[in-house]
Amino acid sequence: MPEEKKRVDFNADVSVIESADSITEVTNDTRTDFIIDAIKNEIRKLRNDEDFRQEVVDAYYDGRIDHSIAEDILGVEEATRMKLLKESIDRTPPEPQLEDSVPTDEEFYDGKVPTWKPDERSKSASEGT
Repeated sequence: MPEEKKRVDFNADVSVIESADSITEVTNDTRTDFIIDAIKNEIRKLRNDEDFRQEVVDAYYDGRIDHSIAEDILGVEEATRMKLLKESIDRTPPEPQLEDSVPTDEEFYDGKVPTWKPDERSKSASEGT
């Protein structure tokens, strides 16, 4: 199934277009195909550039771009990790909070607070070391 197309209209310096046209004369390409290939090559280059990838991460955490843009550039796995981390950072409160105070040992254990007493197995294990 062919990809959906979107018409783009832009202005560029005459010298840039003339250079592109000269190249397409040699390569028997169309101006449109030449420009599309140049854009694809730049996208591929940027997606593999660590500095640019860090800019994407920073822009996502700063709220300048949304998850779908980060996902398109960085891939689903990395963008999902970032989304989960951001949600945990943004969560209010960031840690679970008890509504009441922590119960005392007596309250927690219904008044029967257990105490540790070494048994024969733990004595023999400690003597063997």
